[in-house]
Order: sequence, then C-alpha cells, then structure tokens
Amino acid sequence: MTFIVLLVIVALIGLWVMRTYNRLVSLRNRFKNAFAQIDVQLRRRYDLIPNLVETARAYMQHERETLEAVIRARNAAVSAEQKAAANPADAGAIRDLSGAEQALTGALTRFFALAEAYPDLKANQNMMQLSEELTSTENRIAFARQAYNDAVTQYNTAREVFPASIIANAFDFQEAPLLVIEDAEQREAPRVSFR
Repeated sequence: MTFIVLLVIVALIGLWVMRTYNRLVSLRNRFKNAFAQIDVQLRRRYDLIPNLVETARAYMQHERETLEAVIRARNAAVSAEQKAAANPADAGAIRDLSGAEQALTGALTRFFALAEAYPDLKANQNMMQLSEELTSTENRIAFARQAYNDAVTQYNTAREVFPASIIANAFDFQEAPLLVIEDAEQREAPRVSFR
C-alpha cells in the first residue's frame, strides 16, 4: 500500500512538473510571438522612412544634415531590430533596440519640426500620404509594444512564482526583457501634421 501511495505521489509530481514546464514554454512562445508583431510594424516603419526622406530632399536642400541624421538613425534601428528579432529574450538586444528607437524617434521629431517650415513640402501629396502611413504605423507599434510587454510580464510572473520558479530555474527559463522607452518625451509618436 505504501508503495502505491508513493507511486501516486511521484506520478502527481511528474504531472505537475510537465504541466508547469509546458505552461512556461507556452508563455515564452507567446512573448516571442508578440515581439514578432512589433518586428512587422518596425520593418514597415523602416521601409517608409527612406521614401519620406527622398520626398523631402528636393524641398529641404539646406537641411542635408537633418536628412542624413534620420537615415543614420533608421539604419541603426534596423540593425538593432535585426539583433533583437534573432533573440527577443536577449536583454541587451532589447535594450539596444529601445535606445535605437529613441534615437530614431528623436531624429524624426526634428525632421518633422523642420518640415513645417516648408509650405510646398507640407502640400506635397506624396509627403502627406507617407506621413499618414507613418502615423498609422507609429500607433500600431505602440499597440504591439504594449501587447509584447503584457506577454513578457505574464511570462516573467509565471517563472518567478513559487513553486513554478523551481521548474523555471531547473530548465533555465531566463527572465524576458520589457521593451521600454526611457525618455518620457520619446514615449509619444512623432507629431506628423501637414494640414
């Protein structure tokens, strides 16, 4: 009888370990998928920026430094995004992406502030369309970032609570990094208004 009770206890512990492990895997996959959604929107944003700069180049000939700063910031963000997309659980890659995105947002904010001084550029149909698409994309990025951070928080909570933390540590479930914007001014999407 003792043997049967011991066998049932071992089986229950085994089932609990399996269930906890599978839940952690599921939550980890959920936050990686959430990052993939950010990745899609960031790539769309990165694709829009060169077109925006090219449209503005003809009007803003004396603002070459600003245009080049936007392209440099965009290229740095693309590089950081590719590194983060390869492993969304890498805290350093997510931190680098956050910094690159902050720099890009700052460059775009300066770009749009200067563009306001060019009435012909503001009236350009292509510029208005690209600006609208960029604004829409910025909103999607913000929504995707929130979904990602929610998924990360759920995963991190599940891996930290006891007794699941025992399984998380035994199978090396690492803490996932949040994608945060450090500078409060950078939390808002660049203002795009050509009307």
